[in-house]
Amino acid sequence: MRWGIRTDTITAAGTPPKIHISSFHRSARFGWLLLTGLLMMLPALAIAGPTEDANAAIDRWSAAYSANDVELVVKSYWPDAILLGTKSPVISTGADAIKKYFTDLKLQGSGNKNLIQERHTIPIDENAVLVTGFYEFTRMQEGKPVPGPSRFTMLVTKRSGEWRIAHHHSSPHVEAPK
Repeated sequence: MRWGIRTDTITAAGTPPKIHISSFHRSARFGWLLLTGLLMMLPALAIAGPTEDANAAIDRWSAAYSANDVELVVKSYWPDAILLGTKSPVISTGADAIKKYFTDLKLQGSGNKNLIQERHTIPIDENAVLVTGFYEFTRMQEGKPVPGPSRFTMLVTKRSGEWRIAHHHSSPHVEAPK
């Protein structure tokens, strides 16, 4: 079978010829349109900026907390990170102190959850992003979920292409005056 554009002869009225496009050409044209569309979206999909990367690191922290995985939570922080925990009277500096904080909370296997409700992101530069907002901890006490609305500020930094938490401050969310 020969592929190509077939034209009819010019009609008696002098109208232009009808052009018949073969199914091969229709498919090829659709393929090029699809490819062009995908290529136009590629830069947006492939290149995340510091804001997206930092927020993804925070989402990984929240997921690790909700999975009650102390080791994964600790890996969300840099080894020299600082944590001012919601339930801690001290500043936890470094991976060992952060691990102790989450171990003392009895996070492992607790059923506790974290849900980020609102956040505001301030990119400082290509390697540092400040994120602040509200989240809610749901802690299991005597088998019953107890909500713990809290607020947070996290400084998330990039080192060697990896984003982790460098500083994390969390405190109970106070109610607005009535």
